[in-house]
Amino acid sequence: MTPDATWLKDHIRDIADWPKPGVTFKDITPMLADVDAFRFTVDAIADHYAGRTIDKVCGIEARGFIVAAPIAYRFGAGFVPVRKAGKLPWDIEKEEYELEYGTDLLEVHRDAFGRGDQVLIIDDVMATGGTAAATIRLVEKLGATVVGLGFIIELAFLHGRERLTGHDVVSLVTYE
Repeated sequence: MTPDATWLKDHIRDIADWPKPGVTFKDITPMLADVDAFRFTVDAIADHYAGRTIDKVCGIEARGFIVAAPIAYRFGAGFVPVRKAGKLPWDIEKEEYELEYGTDLLEVHRDAFGRGDQVLIIDDVMATGGTAAATIRLVEKLGATVVGLGFIIELAFLHGRERLTGHDVVSLVTYE
């Protein structure tokens, strides 16, 4: 069971009309700057998956990296960056996905996972679920298995969880 994290909302700042008009950006930098909030975030997501085999932890660009790396350390697992197009220097696998305000492309190195690796996917915000669903497809294309997905924030009113059916999903803070 995930502990009550509603107090983290006090460490998340809303920025209206960014990156485009009509979108409210959830800024986690105040949470990252507060040692107790940051530690709680990493520990709460890692504790949710305690006792499971985790070989790799995927962090989705860019804010997902920040939380995924210490979670990977906690599990004694490798860290795999999932990047936006054109950022990785080697052979890549790619997947297009939809955002709440457009489309984008994710990439990962083709050798990021071993066949059968157990993978935990981490990102800062689950909105429409498009980014997470694309990452699941990338992981599975490369022969690994998704153990679960962890998010700091879930924008439940966008129904992103519906795209992740069949996966263990933990979100610390939910906005209805």
